[in-house]
Amino acid sequence: MLAVSAAQLLVVLDGTIVNIALPSAQQALGMSDANRQWAITAYALAFGGLLLIGGRVSGALGHRRAFAIGLAGFAAASALGGAAPNPGTLFAARALQGVFAALLAPAGLSLLTTTFTGTRERGRALGVFAAVGAAGSAIGLVAGGLLTEYANWRWCLYINVPVALLAVLGTALVPADPPGRGGGRLDVPGALLSTAGFASLVYAFNEAEPHGWGAPRVHALLAAGVLLLAAFAAVELRSRGPLLPMRVVLYRARGGAFLAISLMFVAMFGFYLFMSYYTQTVLGYTPVQAGLTLIINALAALAGSTLIAGRLHGRVPPVALIVPGLLAAAAGLAILTRLSADSSHVLALYLVPALVLTGLGLGCVMPPTAGLATAGMDHHDIGAASAAYHASQQLGAALGTALLNTVAASATAAHFTAHPDTTPDAATVHGYTTALTVALAILLAAACLVALLSTRSRRGPRSAEPVG
Repeated sequence: MLAVSAAQLLVVLDGTIVNIALPSAQQALGMSDANRQWAITAYALAFGGLLLIGGRVSGALGHRRAFAIGLAGFAAASALGGAAPNPGTLFAARALQGVFAALLAPAGLSLLTTTFTGTRERGRALGVFAAVGAAGSAIGLVAGGLLTEYANWRWCLYINVPVALLAVLGTALVPADPPGRGGGRLDVPGALLSTAGFASLVYAFNEAEPHGWGAPRVHALLAAGVLLLAAFAAVELRSRGPLLPMRVVLYRARGGAFLAISLMFVAMFGFYLFMSYYTQTVLGYTPVQAGLTLIINALAALAGSTLIAGRLHGRVPPVALIVPGLLAAAAGLAILTRLSADSSHVLALYLVPALVLTGLGLGCVMPPTAGLATAGMDHHDIGAASAAYHASQQLGAALGTALLNTVAASATAAHFTAHPDTTPDAATVHGYTTALTVALAILLAAACLVALLSTRSRRGPRSAEPVG
């Protein structure tokens, strides 16, 4: 459990920890404004694009072996990035981190599923796993601020090395993989199409943030991504050894889990973006103070995933946790939509309640969706199911950051146009609340859709079994 949790923390944390350190790294390495985004994008593209391949490789090598290789490679890539003498080396190291994270993430969830088989112990394990995942982004922001301010930006990468190596030592305590046949030949057409398709979508979402959704390059990337993934699905239906067997995604309950976690991450990564900018640009918090504020969210997520979802695993249908979790997060965002530039006692009346509710919501959604993603799968398919679950998170996070940032920027500009005498803070807060209203609508829609998809799952505690 400790080894898998450490790996999960590394994967999620590295999606945000470099964000805070990027200005210092840019100055130290002489990055241009046009190229600096690759310190973030290289990781996201490699991770999101290679997840399905990582899941298949994990199944072929054995999840424990793949887990150890992923940890060792992640540590080496982090050391390379921390010692980078120039931007090119840093970008290459971040891409390598994404490559090994794409192997590490599905292997870790697969190990969790195959190791903890009892209902109560699996519930607790999934609760801890989800808590680490839910808190990882917030911890990344806090750690990035502290390390950059009090040590050096390079430690935002070096910090991964001892954590990963300790987790490697912990794999000695992980049970060996059960004997079974290998994964067979790699589905090369599927691998190429899935990698290109997911990478194209993630890159489109990243490009939409600086260039807008109307940019021709964004349209081209989105169209290419959709076409490539459509071709991937067609290939998988005909393949004898598919990279992602369609039975993994076509069960109604599992599809509801993928939908729920995707839309949850769309809303939550927009929320994290709002919290970072609002606390620093409007309230005047330092990066460290802004990061520490998010600890409230991380603690609430820990409580939701371990004290609520973990204990109720197997006792109630998953939908009884997922839908209330989505609604709790929506309630937290609803509080923030009432903010204005003149609001007083912001921390106590707005931020704390919103952070608690969104954290509880995220903590209640992640364990049952992770459980549904891998429920009922044989050992060979668990890696593919775990990879699809992580891919849903990655796409949701990338889309949420780009979509809601664009909505906020457009609403801010429109408010300036409609009210020329408004203050910059008022226009900015209006943009943020408009974006959070969109995120609120996404969560409410997700709750309705998951409830509909899960109607056949409401049959009691064994509803984690996949249903057609």
